[in-house]
Amino acid sequence: MQDKQLDDGDAVRDRTPSAPRRRRWVVSGLAATLLVGLLIYGVTGGSRNATIVRGPREGEATAARASSLLAGIQQHGNTLGDPKAPVTVQYFGDLQCPICRRFELTVLPSLIESYVRTGKLKIEYHSLETATLTPSAFEAQQVAALAAGKQNKMWNFIELFYQEQGPEHSGYVTESYLQGLALHVSGLNLIEWTAARNDPELARTLTTDAQAASNQGLHQTPVFLVSYTGPRPPYLAAIKKQLTGLPTANLGA
Repeated sequence: MQDKQLDDGDAVRDRTPSAPRRRRWVVSGLAATLLVGLLIYGVTGGSRNATIVRGPREGEATAARASSLLAGIQQHGNTLGDPKAPVTVQYFGDLQCPICRRFELTVLPSLIESYVRTGKLKIEYHSLETATLTPSAFEAQQVAALAAGKQNKMWNFIELFYQEQGPEHSGYVTESYLQGLALHVSGLNLIEWTAARNDPELARTLTTDAQAASNQGLHQTPVFLVSYTGPRPPYLAAIKKQLTGLPTANLGA
């Protein structure tokens, strides 16, 4: 039987915080422009115009790499890292976004090793539809990741998805594809994961994320909101530099 196809086809914002002290930045790419007191980093072209060329799928090796990257790091739902970490990055992504894949492969590993693993940074994954062609496909894939988060395995699922990401708009995201990823997430209870995918609260999370992005004027992926609590961490500039140094196909001020 043919498988069912699911898919057709800084800002630096310094606010006066309430206690505890909190500062926020929006980061979405390389170039910078000063506008009404805001330093805004932007990427033009975004996820819709980039082409990623890569080799054949590597199966078990891909799963092993994802497990190794995340081994020993706390996960709580959509959050990777110590909940008490002073710096928070809210990462808005679309699982079919090729630029998000670049971030996952070229920037995220360094952030994890240098800052997440050491308790300095936590990263929250939020969903923002940009590259996926249909709302139904977007909901299916993002909810599948959130369902893994019910077992604190969301980041394992995300890592596998991005590493196994197919050509944009090719319709590769099928039910078998999603189940195949879940099968390779070490320790994931597949019965519980399947049941969680029917939880309407997870679909509502997508709406909440989309509204949060809209409220911040975010329309491309990947994009990052950076904030901290307490005194300004000395490594904050290094984190922002890595996020704004994301290699992209098209750059503009």
